Amino acid sequence: MSKIGKKNILIPKESSVKIEGSNLTITGPKGTKTLTINDKIFSSKLNEKNEFQILPLNKKIDKKTTVMWGTYRSLINNAITGVSKGHEKVLELSGVGFRANIKGENLNLQIGFSHDVNFKVPKDVKITVEKQTTIKIDGVDKDLVAKIAADIKNLKPVEPYKAKGIKEKGQFVLRKEGKKK
Repeated sequence: MSKIGKKNILIPKESSVKIEGSNLTITGPKGTKTLTINDKIFSSKLNEKNEFQILPLNKKIDKKTTVMWGTYRSLINNAITGVSKGHEKVLELSGVGFRANIKGENLNLQIGFSHDVNFKVPKDVKITVEKQTTIKIDGVDKDLVAKIAADIKNLKPVEPYKAKGIKEKGQFVLRKEGKKK
């Protein structure tokens, strides 16, 4: 049995879930998200306490069904959280002369190269630059927010000697000792 799949998902008052066969439409104050679940294996329902429940159709549950049960439950929970509160990642730039700013639909980064790096901002994600060294990424889709954060971090990964580069807030960087004489 799946430990995660058994748990019910509490739906906030401002959000709603609409079940149409294998499609789930989740709406909230931040936006709308559509998910598809396998209706040959799982059934989904809302109970009177405004909780969403996903259950396997067969009484005999194999390993693959258990894994997918927990996965679908997590995906639905992430979607409900996304449309009600939103998902957020904060990136920090560390290094001399490293800074970021928004120019139109592009994120302009000065990260130690001879040229500025422009990163195109997708429509579904909102990027704000709070300070010149702090980038905030907001969005409804958790996967997309994490992918955009990873793409920006890959432009200048953190190096282990002086910890210069782009990292997530709170990310631990293992520092190395420099060479000795």
